[in-house]
Amino acid sequence: MYTITDPATGELIEKIENATDDEIQQAIDRVHRGYPSWRRRPLTERAAIVARAADLFAARADELAATMTREMGKRINEGRGEIGVVVDIFRYYADNAATLLADEPLEISGGAAVITRNPIGPLLGIMPWNFPCYQVARFVAPNLVLGNTILLKHASICPRSALAIERILHEAGVPVDAYVNIFAASGQIPRMLADPRIQGVSLTGSERAGIAVAAEAGRNLKKAVLELGGSDPLIVLDTDDMDQTVRATATARMRNCGQSCNAPKRMIVLADVYDEFVDRLTRHVAGTFVPGDPADPATRLPPLASVAAADEVAAQIDTAVRQGATLRTGGRRVDGPGAYLEATVLTDVTPDMDAYYEEIFGPVVLVFRAESEQEAIAIANDSPFGLGASVWGTDPDRLRRVAGQIEAGMVYLNSAGGSQADLPFGGIKRSGMGRELGAAGIEEFMNKKSIRL
Repeated sequence: MYTITDPATGELIEKIENATDDEIQQAIDRVHRGYPSWRRRPLTERAAIVARAADLFAARADELAATMTREMGKRINEGRGEIGVVVDIFRYYADNAATLLADEPLEISGGAAVITRNPIGPLLGIMPWNFPCYQVARFVAPNLVLGNTILLKHASICPRSALAIERILHEAGVPVDAYVNIFAASGQIPRMLADPRIQGVSLTGSERAGIAVAAEAGRNLKKAVLELGGSDPLIVLDTDDMDQTVRATATARMRNCGQSCNAPKRMIVLADVYDEFVDRLTRHVAGTFVPGDPADPATRLPPLASVAAADEVAAQIDTAVRQGATLRTGGRRVDGPGAYLEATVLTDVTPDMDAYYEEIFGPVVLVFRAESEQEAIAIANDSPFGLGASVWGTDPDRLRRVAGQIEAGMVYLNSAGGSQADLPFGGIKRSGMGRELGAAGIEEFMNKKSIRL
């Protein structure tokens, strides 16, 4: 069942039945049937359609942002910002299609060859709720330009976002059989992946979901791209403006109510600035990130996406404190309706505590003290995840040296998290496999065909 419950009020808004097995087979029939004609469309036409989609997303930014606010509690300003990134992604792949898909001459022993870049067929996309439009864009835009067709299963709390995206793409000129939204249940995914017409799957979601989808993809010899969880480290080496560093790092952590895979969830601060950083961070978090209506532009801390999500994070906080962590501020569910949780700062978390290794998907900052640069790097790398990381300080050479030793797919210097259309996104370890965005993002479901001349 696809269900919309307003996270701010707890009001049940809409329920939509899951697709039947017959409807799923019909959807697979459609993207299979639509593939030959879509891939044969001239690249200039596919790129022009993707460019029109960018324009339509831009024109409907307010509408889409309001839908995300109602479905999963996103702050209205952050929703508009998300659509801005979506527009950038569609325009990037439209504007750079010819370059990204150009043939590549290759000199080989005894002659020459050329690498051509071709689509592989219908793909299944399994999308999460935390960025209802952005996550879809980074999978859909490059693959439509490439010539693949797409069957899209969105998160069960975001059906209106899913339908709005489908309408925009069809209005832009994507054929109805080249992009198909399906309200499938999780239990129907194995059958979808077992269908020989589906050539690959991209999932953004939890570690548990990634394991399940990867197993099914492997069983059926399907290419999989997985963007999973993260517990990104943020290392503060030093600062010449403590207030600015605290504001920037706290804002990065609390973005999207802390429900971002690549948010800086673990702040690792060198000893000589640790006490001041923790003191100012605690006061800033407590005074700035006050729960409020996500539809109000002045709100800094919206609800989590669901009551279940808020309860889970609150339970993680309680466990950490029970195991010996220090609660500096926050940590409680907010009385009243909705999925609100106080912004929280925890310190003194040690490796024998659950919170040390798990991902906390909410407005919670863990702060660790490091006695040296090398200890900071060791704490950063002592994690099952490896999505992103950031290093903050005043010496560019030192920043690059530390960044080079961090085990992650992405490292930012004096900024944290974020995403842009031309920069590859993805991680290592249990944060997933494959890359999205940039040139790397269009190559994941591509047949790089070698032609010997």
